[in-house]
Order: sequence, then C-alpha cells, then structure tokens
Amino acid sequence: MSNRTWFYASEGQQKGPFPEAQLRDLIARGTVRGDTLVWTEGMSGWQKAVEIPGLVPGAGAPPAMPMAGGPPQIAVSGSYSGGPLSIDPPVFPFFGRALLMIIGGYLVIPAPWTYTGFYRWFISQIQVPGRPNLGFTGQPMDIWYVFVVLGLLGYASLAGSTIIQLLAAVLGAYLAWMVICWLVSHLTSDGRELPISFKGSPLVYVGWYVGFMVSVITIIGWAWVLAAWMRWQCANIEGTSREVIFTGTGLEVLWRSIVFTIGCGFLIPIPWVLRWYTRWFVSQFALVERGAAV
Repeated sequence: MSNRTWFYASEGQQKGPFPEAQLRDLIARGTVRGDTLVWTEGMSGWQKAVEIPGLVPGAGAPPAMPMAGGPPQIAVSGSYSGGPLSIDPPVFPFFGRALLMIIGGYLVIPAPWTYTGFYRWFISQIQVPGRPNLGFTGQPMDIWYVFVVLGLLGYASLAGSTIIQLLAAVLGAYLAWMVICWLVSHLTSDGRELPISFKGSPLVYVGWYVGFMVSVITIIGWAWVLAAWMRWQCANIEGTSREVIFTGTGLEVLWRSIVFTIGCGFLIPIPWVLRWYTRWFVSQFALVERGAAV
C-alpha cells in the first residue's frame, strides 16, 4: 500500500491530507468520485481521480509530470483564495497532552519539554488551506528559560503583595510574546520552513494583555477585547502570501466561554468541551487574499 498522502477538492476547497488507504475508502463510499479533483506530492496540478492510474477502478491515464511543493491552487468554482483553518483532535489524546503540559508547567523543570511536545502535536493537527502537513520544528532548549520562568510565575498568586502579582503578570505577558514569536518562526509545511514571523511590538502586546485583565472587571467586556487582540496578532503575522484574519466576535467568544466554563465545572465533560471549544476557536482563523473585504 502506498504511503502517499492525498488532497481532494470539494465545493471549491481542498480537503486533506488523507493517507491513500483513507482516500480509497472515500472513493469506495462515493465521497470522492471519478470526476473529483485530487492531488498528491509529485503531481504538477490537480487531476480528476479517474485520471490517476490505479486509484479508481478502471482508470488508466498517464501520470502527471512530477513537481515539488505543496498543492497548487484549486481551480474549481473560481480561483482558490483561502479559507478557515480547522482542527479535529481526538478527544483523549488532546486532553491528556494538555493535562501533561499543565502539570509540566507546575513542576517547572519539565516545562520546556511538555510545552514543546504539546505545541508540536497540536500544530500537526491543524489543517491550513494550501499548506499541507503543518508542522513545528521548535526544540525544548530553544527558549527553555522562558518556560521555566513562566512556571515559576504561576506561583506568584501565592505572594501576599499586590505589586509582586502585577509585576509577575506583566513579565508573564512579555514572555508570552516571546513564545508567540518562537512558535510562528518555526512553522513548516510539508517539511519546509515557512518564511513567516510575528512582528507585533512587545510593548503593544503587553498593553493588550493589561487591557484584557482590566476588562475582566466588566464581566463581559473581556470577550470583545480578546477578539480585538486576536485580530491585532493576526495583522502582525508577516511573510504570508495571504492575510491571516480572526473572524470571531466578542459575543461568540463570550457565550462559548460560558458554556465551556459550565462544562468544566462538572469535571467529567472537560475533555469534550475542551475539544468543542478548541475546534471552534481554531476555525475562527482564516486565510484570505490580501486586501480582500472581510
């Protein structure tokens, strides 16, 4: 059985990647038909599944000329300009890795390994239009000191001094900015490093964090601040051929966060509500043509 991974086009968007065995199953079930456009590494462009030798029973056409790189733009229903990100992580592996990351943070010393391991797994689960096999190459020792200090700052709430707690919060925001820069700069697609970076000012990032913390006292205003903060972060991702945007609204963030919090209060539903909330949040990020109306 071939170990190739495949994409197929549906309603103007690419689906995948899928192992070949799964693609053949989709063909058998009729989800992928003979006239469905498909692509895999080594093909110069999208072709109908029936034109790929051996893929669809009875098909027999010459293979496409090899071409390296990711899948070309889909030429169905007009040119393909992007779309929302998506993620569908398995419930218990996701919950287990998230729990391990949190425990590592509290234990401080393992934090660089548990955080990096979680990021590497989580990012590999994200599907990005036009960017197959998203990956992460960051290593635990790249910024180990950041994760160690973040772990120690977790105990700042035990300090009796309000000043110490405030200073810890500001330092934590700056370190979070460093983590974002590190994450973005180590993203890959199909094993190739993406030429992107996060150029947001650390001072402005800390300002957003402080504004978010202050907005909590309004009970509901924090959701709108968070949505605006996400849009600012997206606007400061540079090096992409398409623009990254955040489409979630404050109201959507608010009611889903309330449902998530209630679900966590009952303990047992935590793995499911965590996955539900994460799937929605990731889907609010999208790629669009630069300058396109949102």
